[in-house]
Amino acid sequence: MKISAVKKLFVGSPLATAQARHERLSKASALAVFSSDALSSVAYATEEVLLVLVVAGTVALGYSIPIGIAIVVLIAVVVSSYRQTILAYPMGGGAYIVTKDNLGTLPGLVAAGALLIDYVLTVAVSVAAGVAAITSAFPVLYDYRILLGVLFVAGVATGNLRGLRESSALFAVPTYLFVVSFAAMLAYGFVRWLAGWEPPPPPEVAVEMTQSLTLFLVLRAFASGCAALTGVEAVSDGVPAFRAPEARNARIVLTWLGVILIALFMGITFLARHFHVVPRMEETVVSQLARQIFGGGLLYYEIQVVTMLILIFAANTAFADFPRLAYFLARDGFIPRQFGTRGDRLVFSNGILILGGLAALLILLFGGATHALIPLYAVGVFVSFTLSQASMVRRWLSRREAGWWWRWALNAVGAVTTGIVMLVIAGTKFSHGAWMVVLLIPILVAVFLMTRRHYADVARQLSLDQFPGAPPIDHTVLVLVGDLHRGVVTALRYAQTLSSSAKAVYVELDPDRTHKLEEKWGKFGLGVPLVVLTSPYRSLLAPFLDYVDHLVALGENHVVTIVIPEFVPSRWWQHLLHNQTALLIKGALLFRKGIVVVDVPFHLR
Repeated sequence: MKISAVKKLFVGSPLATAQARHERLSKASALAVFSSDALSSVAYATEEVLLVLVVAGTVALGYSIPIGIAIVVLIAVVVSSYRQTILAYPMGGGAYIVTKDNLGTLPGLVAAGALLIDYVLTVAVSVAAGVAAITSAFPVLYDYRILLGVLFVAGVATGNLRGLRESSALFAVPTYLFVVSFAAMLAYGFVRWLAGWEPPPPPEVAVEMTQSLTLFLVLRAFASGCAALTGVEAVSDGVPAFRAPEARNARIVLTWLGVILIALFMGITFLARHFHVVPRMEETVVSQLARQIFGGGLLYYEIQVVTMLILIFAANTAFADFPRLAYFLARDGFIPRQFGTRGDRLVFSNGILILGGLAALLILLFGGATHALIPLYAVGVFVSFTLSQASMVRRWLSRREAGWWWRWALNAVGAVTTGIVMLVIAGTKFSHGAWMVVLLIPILVAVFLMTRRHYADVARQLSLDQFPGAPPIDHTVLVLVGDLHRGVVTALRYAQTLSSSAKAVYVELDPDRTHKLEEKWGKFGLGVPLVVLTSPYRSLLAPFLDYVDHLVALGENHVVTIVIPEFVPSRWWQHLLHNQTALLIKGALLFRKGIVVVDVPFHLR
């Protein structure tokens, strides 16, 4: 089967550029695409809070409620702030664009680097948490969690390669099924609690206190729970993907997202405390909660399955936004331009493939453990939150548009709040792995600047401004031969069209073969002179490269064209039966100045 046929099977038939406007998303589809990351975080955010508090004993778990309330307030502030960002940037207000526009290039690149890291971690954490959900229900799969994680990443990447509209249709059902299922579970749990007819909760498990309950521990629990906010910015980043009116639809979807996120997160946090759920490594908090509410029956397994699905498909949010951010960076020359090219299905395929590969690598390196990845997770997103909101503060102050004073105040509150949270997260999680993100962000910024400098240097050298004109060129044409056959004869004829003084070059490794070649050359050599280079150490490249260097050195504008005859087998596996001398020679000549290499293929039947 040809590669193109395999690609068509998995990705689908190519779409015409004119179909791009039909690939935009309705509000219902956009909620599925851009909210799955944020909504999925409710499946592990409460657990991360409890995992920190539990080291201070069972009594400390009661602090999960006030910490949850603080996180809910933070969600409301961030959602309100990003609604203003969408209003100001109706064509897409990601942190990179907003920060670069208002604070300058360097802060914009810091925001971009933080977001790129966050998107990779989003995929890795979401998939790892999804695998944890299913292994909680089916422990027999626990030893295969890394393999399952990599396969799930590959599956979500393939779905996104098929196009934005197809991916939204694919992932909409799990997203809405998750919302409905969790809402039903929480509603049933609250009804049982309020009515007082639920069976008595199991006795609270006594947990040995290994640390004192300190302010630092409470702040660390709050920082871990702030993972609930990851993905909130995705709607603002993806405004161009909405149907018209883009900004209005995006603000509506962001509001829906905020309301659903607050309700689910606070509901899980409250009921987990009410049912005395204690975090355990072998079973997630959501699994324990569903088991207590539904009793471990069919509805329990349904909750586990939809949790797995939403966590795995939450990676879809990153697959929607990472390639778009990479496109903007490529457009501005900060990363390779290949990231700015749309694939067959009108998506930025290179960004999708790179994101999938990096996320799979993280799952391998960290053993598919959610708790090992979480400390790296929220730092980047709160860096981008803070820079984006600070940028909006400057925008309102400098432009003073209608209603600027209260919009300025709202974004100022958002910037101060997320800035404080960013410092708390960096400080409390630094020794737990956050140092890697803190170190990686400036490294990425340095790479961005080096890439931009390279493109600027290339543009300067290629520019026609003040170009005096091309000097005349002295030209030598060589045909590199190892024998004389039909493929070589074809290459000789081609070389004669380039220059009437073309010469053939043969490197002598065996005098007997040289004698046989010279005999055939007089009959079939088409009158082209044959130059024989001796090689006492049986090296093909060294004598030939010395000869070429000698010719190039004849003049500053002397160009040597090397014609390489190469026969091409009809089957891919037949390449393994032949040495790759032509490839080796082309590689050796690639970086030499004043040399042009021409490959003349002779296709075998």
